[in-house]
Amino acid sequence: MRIDFLTLFPEMFETLNHSIMKRSQDKGIVTLNTVNFRDYALNKHAQVDDYPYGGGQGMVLKPEPVFNAMKALETTEQTRIVLMCPQGEPFNQQKAEELAHAEHLVFICGHYEGYDERIRTELVTDELSLGDFVLTGGELAAMTMTDAIVRLIPDVLGNQVSHEDDSFSSGLLEHPQYTRPSDYEGMTVPDVLMSGNHQRIAEWRHEQSLKRTYERRPDLLESYPLTKDDLKYLKSLGYEEN
Repeated sequence: MRIDFLTLFPEMFETLNHSIMKRSQDKGIVTLNTVNFRDYALNKHAQVDDYPYGGGQGMVLKPEPVFNAMKALETTEQTRIVLMCPQGEPFNQQKAEELAHAEHLVFICGHYEGYDERIRTELVTDELSLGDFVLTGGELAAMTMTDAIVRLIPDVLGNQVSHEDDSFSSGLLEHPQYTRPSDYEGMTVPDVLMSGNHQRIAEWRHEQSLKRTYERRPDLLESYPLTKDDLKYLKSLGYEEN
């Protein structure tokens, strides 16, 4: 996978050159590239923003630098061009899984008050938001999404099934995890996890995922395909079907 970031602050992406992200690049699994679209501005002052037509607060990113930067990239019809925008589709695990199959992603990271609308309507294939809040720029959101996407690419984590039990991947929150020592200052690991009974362990983990989801994100249960046993267990916790 190749990922290009159109940004006014390419130095911010240095954080992606560490840990698993660095190893994925060293292995040749993913290539990351930053493009400073200020380099594609048309005037001698390298101006990338201007006042909005009709008046209003703040400055708006001009279309020319972004369009010119995109023209300089090698793209195909399959390239996904992602606009970082608080008005966009909320980013989630399912979207990360979808984008992990792409061969080429381009993230457009804006600043100031917003984008010239022609960038939105003529260039992008996806508009994504990290949440219902506003950041000073799209870089942090793009880096967060990139981390979530790249870790799903085969061979990045080493163990192909490492991410399958992650929260949201199954539709439920992840079950509790424990490691050694089994007794730390009187706080003990549940006996079932040390029983060696893999079927019972799997059942316990599933029940704990149901419980944690019910307690913390009950909204997720609305779209999860609950079995009769799931419903029976949840009702013992006080769950009521809609």
